[in-house]
Amino acid sequence: MKNFDHELVLCIVNEGFSDAVMDAAREVGATGGTVINARGTANKEAEKLFRIEIQPQKEIVMILVPAAIRDDVLHALYKEVGLNTPGQGIAFSMPVDNVVGIANKRKNIEADKNEEDKK
Repeated sequence: MKNFDHELVLCIVNEGFSDAVMDAAREVGATGGTVINARGTANKEAEKLFRIEIQPQKEIVMILVPAAIRDDVLHALYKEVGLNTPGQGIAFSMPVDNVVGIANKRKNIEADKNEEDKK
């Protein structure tokens, strides 16, 4: 089984709560994220089952984090914007097998230098 250096944490919250998501994630070491506007769908049975009111307008916050802090980020999101909060958020993570650009600036600089040396 492959070890992954990074995880993508996705948090889906009611519209207007993406700043709360990022504040919670930053408190435990995340550096930034990307917000996507979305529209949720659910039926009345799901609302009854989870005892929540589904708001259709959502925000999806994508946060790339080192795998070492994934659990801390997920726990912080659960506490600050989880289903029992006005944000009514759910969060999950997926492993990321390769990252360029921000993951390791030293590697990127070395790769750029090697490319220039080849020219």
